[in-house]
Amino acid sequence: MSAVLIVGAGPVGAVCALALQQQGVNARVLEAQPEDARADGRTLALSHGSRLILDRLGVWGRLEDVTPITRIHISQRGAFGAARLAAEDVGVPALGYVLPYAALTAALKQALADAAIAVDYGVVVERIEPGADMASLHAADGSVHAAPLVVVADGGRGEAAPKPRFERDYDQMAVVCDVQTELPHSNQAYERFTPEGPAALLPKGDRYALVWTAGREDAERIAQLAEAEFLVALARHFGGRQGRFLSAGPRKTFPLKLAWTGSEAADRVVRIGNAAQTLHPVAGQGFNIGLRDAWELASLCGDTPASEIGSAAMLAAYARGRRADVLGGVGFTDFLVRVFSNDIAPLRHARGLGLLALEVLPPLKRFVVRRMIFGARG
Repeated sequence: MSAVLIVGAGPVGAVCALALQQQGVNARVLEAQPEDARADGRTLALSHGSRLILDRLGVWGRLEDVTPITRIHISQRGAFGAARLAAEDVGVPALGYVLPYAALTAALKQALADAAIAVDYGVVVERIEPGADMASLHAADGSVHAAPLVVVADGGRGEAAPKPRFERDYDQMAVVCDVQTELPHSNQAYERFTPEGPAALLPKGDRYALVWTAGREDAERIAQLAEAEFLVALARHFGGRQGRFLSAGPRKTFPLKLAWTGSEAADRVVRIGNAAQTLHPVAGQGFNIGLRDAWELASLCGDTPASEIGSAAMLAAYARGRRADVLGGVGFTDFLVRVFSNDIAPLRHARGLGLLALEVLPPLKRFVVRRMIFGARG
């Protein structure tokens, strides 16, 4: 059969291509960016479940600059209740791992090359035409590519992106940068909920990666503060659990929203990763769900007769298999943002009781941690 076509050579698309090859299914990748495009400067938080996927593909051992998260401290500002999660609670070496996006993309790019998987760079897909037997991609350069299955993994940035079935604008932005604290992080991450939105500190090398959520106007103002003023504001916002904040790198902002296109797929086209769902970064679920999309789709292709790959029956099975995990992640992150991003007294007390229950009930703690790591299948 013809090779499966994957739109997007980012981490989700690359993992899908590598996993397909491991299943004995040929894949070809089309990437809009040129091969020498500048690497993205973002920081990623991978769950231990994502590490297992990358390990099975032979990619994990290629990665550099990886910092494990062995503990997570969860609290809410100005109210009682805190929970502490630890890798030993569920018998794993780490709850997650923090690394530069560029490090992961470089390792995956090399893995694609070593596996001799065809990647066509600089191919901008303008239109996708579904079909009963084949789907076709129409590129800006006039070329047309056809396949029995087209996997869209372009992060939802392509011209052919459909309107989401559900959207929520949180009216928030994230301010991100690296910060140096007085005390060493000892591989502990922090998730601190405030009425303005959550703030997270993720151990990264000998520093922390900061994700500070605030309303749009406040976020823009915070990002433009002089470094000394920014550090004072951060200390006031976050507290002194890590001692003083000593320095901060360049700040960037990006808007936060929920957009769910859905795992439902038909007519030889399926969307995975951010092309299917975009989540709020709280609890670090979105990227990891995307990697599970890629892994589950490739596994299903491997279990499907070659003549049936991309068929309506196969795509319906994929949608059924992914629904609980995806909707669980969407619902969980949306719940956290909406319930914690306010200062309503009854909710504040209820949140405190919830965090207290999470701290003192080991079965509940294991339940939550396993789903954060592995998704709905736990």
